[in-house]
Amino acid sequence: MTVGPARGWLRSAPLLLCGLLALAGPALAAPADPVWLDSSGRPNASARDALRLLAEAGADGLAPRDYRAAELGAQAAAAAAAPGAAVLPQPAFERDLSAAMRRYLHDLHLGRIDPRALGFPVARSGAATPDFAALLYAGAAAGRLPEAVAELRPRLGQYAKLREALARYRVLAADGSLVHPPFAAAAKRGETYRDGVALHRLLVALGDLPADAPSPTDGDDATLAEGVSRFQNRHGLAVDGVLGRATLAALNVALGHRVQQLEWALERLRWLPDLSARPFIGINIPMFRLWAWDPATPDDATISMKVVVGRALKTQTPVLFEEMRYLVFRPYWNVPLSIVRNEILPTLTNDPGYLQRNDMEIVRGAGDDAKAVAASDENLAGLRQGDLRLRQRPGPKNSLGRVKFIFPNDASVYLHDTPAPQLFSRERRDFSHGCVRAEDPLALALWLLKDQPGWTRDHIQAAMAGTPSRRVDLTRPLPVILFYMTAMVMPADQALYFADDIYGHDTRLARALASRRTVNSF
Repeated sequence: MTVGPARGWLRSAPLLLCGLLALAGPALAAPADPVWLDSSGRPNASARDALRLLAEAGADGLAPRDYRAAELGAQAAAAAAAPGAAVLPQPAFERDLSAAMRRYLHDLHLGRIDPRALGFPVARSGAATPDFAALLYAGAAAGRLPEAVAELRPRLGQYAKLREALARYRVLAADGSLVHPPFAAAAKRGETYRDGVALHRLLVALGDLPADAPSPTDGDDATLAEGVSRFQNRHGLAVDGVLGRATLAALNVALGHRVQQLEWALERLRWLPDLSARPFIGINIPMFRLWAWDPATPDDATISMKVVVGRALKTQTPVLFEEMRYLVFRPYWNVPLSIVRNEILPTLTNDPGYLQRNDMEIVRGAGDDAKAVAASDENLAGLRQGDLRLRQRPGPKNSLGRVKFIFPNDASVYLHDTPAPQLFSRERRDFSHGCVRAEDPLALALWLLKDQPGWTRDHIQAAMAGTPSRRVDLTRPLPVILFYMTAMVMPADQALYFADDIYGHDTRLARALASRRTVNSF
């Protein structure tokens, strides 16, 4: 398992850093003596470590220029080469390198952008923000600054994999042999593709074809089609080996942009809370996929399934971090007032039988035992005002299907089954009003209830097929993360996948990072 959390991850209090602080003592929180310079005024070993870390910040998707890495490095090099006594302005260099390192540690551990500023209510519940200055000075004093920095890096397996992918894609983006005119001509299996040599080179570089794959110059277009199919699979496209419009568009995305997608994904992983100690469910919205992990058995406890998420234009599924608390078998669907006003009431104008035909009823009061009332003009007016509710009874027509999974949140979003499973055959699956539809709700229910006595597969299937609604509280609530990353290493095949920015969140993050770089200095 590489996407779930690494064992022993204590994100809010790294063990090595706690030890360093204990050994170094509290005085290093504000050292009186120089931290980065030796007695001759030249950069010491810790300064060299710090400057190397800043220069290599790009390995984590950070920007060395944000930390004045080149400028500070040039100052240090000049001082090291100066004959006699160093001429480096000691107070300014000490101050600037310390400020750069504090900012770097903050960005590496927590991210450059506060996710709440982008409308992502992701909070690190219960996690205290580390004292970066104290950690910095303790690591420098102990001569273990690289190790101290490594402890602040997110300890998710996914983070490490994306970091590796970023290094590889930086090399690819700098490879002039992979620069090509836009692929434009479509081809079908069996047809010779005029840009086959350039496409073959790109697919080999991306790993979609083996290095020894026959070249199109050998007359083997079938191999090229296999590589196209693998590329399509990694980019969320219909897998047919044909260079259609969507496939050509994905092939023509600059590798430099793929580098940015990896950087944005790493940034978002830094926003996540501690996921080390408990099972959790993660849903990557633009990849239309759900996973469940249990850190107690990380190698064989994963489940994965397709999901349907909210429509990109009007009803986007929000990014959030909440606790799943209960399931409801055979649920009522309490229709949101926005859907009542914007969709159902206008439909009733021309189709008075709509409610009866769809097993819907108007009710007065809260709860499943609320009393149904007639669909009179007066009650329809009360429905429009929100004084009455509209709900759909449990059954084969119910929009929530046979079970819903509840993690209370301000957006009233939840997971549920669906009576329309045909949508899971689509590659792009943003069709809902904001809630998330699960492809295999039985598997999800089994995983959630595996430690609760009596909830066998047969028992769960009976509850899903029964008549009454039934709520089942989880004895141990667990985190649910709805996150948004357009680059991710999939656990099933360990391949790097990319997705379209369906909600425009990448664009907003890029703007926020550019703005931060413009206004922030030290």
